[in-house]
Amino acid sequence: MSQRTRSVLKQYWGYPSFRPLQEDIVDSVVAGRDTLALLPTGGGKSICFQVPAMAMEGICVVVTPLIALMKDQVAHLVAKRIPAAAIYSGMHPDQVELIYNQAVFGRLKFLYVSPERLMTDQFQEAIKRMKVNLLAVDESHCISQWGYDFRPPYLKIAEIRPYIPKTPVLALTATATAKVVDDIQFMPCSRGVPLYMSETAKRRRSSLNGSNRWASQPRFIMRGWIPRHVTSDRIFG
Repeated sequence: MSQRTRSVLKQYWGYPSFRPLQEDIVDSVVAGRDTLALLPTGGGKSICFQVPAMAMEGICVVVTPLIALMKDQVAHLVAKRIPAAAIYSGMHPDQVELIYNQAVFGRLKFLYVSPERLMTDQFQEAIKRMKVNLLAVDESHCISQWGYDFRPPYLKIAEIRPYIPKTPVLALTATATAKVVDDIQFMPCSRGVPLYMSETAKRRRSSLNGSNRWASQPRFIMRGWIPRHVTSDRIFG
């Protein structure tokens, strides 16, 4: 799939190659693996879900608490002639219904929603009818009670997993302590999460932890078992 994703990267973003770790993350997602990516702000996190979503059939649902980010990324995607939309508080119900219909009938490649939106009946009825190719969870450190920005609705993400059981989850964050990473990797909706971490994120997390115990050789960190389709995950930590 690397050739396909590189082609998408070049066609829509104009880049001839990925940044370090981006291609590993993209390949992991395209292979159907739940994945955790720790990349610094400005490190190209959005590429890690936008490119594989464009390379696969279906729609990518992006969960983020930041309305400004939703609007910004949707505007950038639409400018590239990629169909995308966001649902957030304050929108007219008719507009919300229209976006859900577009998502259900395959007219969108990206749907951005807040974690609170996931628990509404309207969203849950709609996602059952969508062909979701990826669930991208931005600011994923918010799932952890150890995190500095804990948001309880993130814990509810697991409740929509039964509606999309074969869809991979990509959790993204700019930084996280070891305890926060544990919470993300072992969250109820995960199926064993390979971790990809930039050198910048390693150094920052090491300073937050007060130790360097995670900066060791690549290793598996799985949720009690290794899925049969996983043969050679590389986990940087």
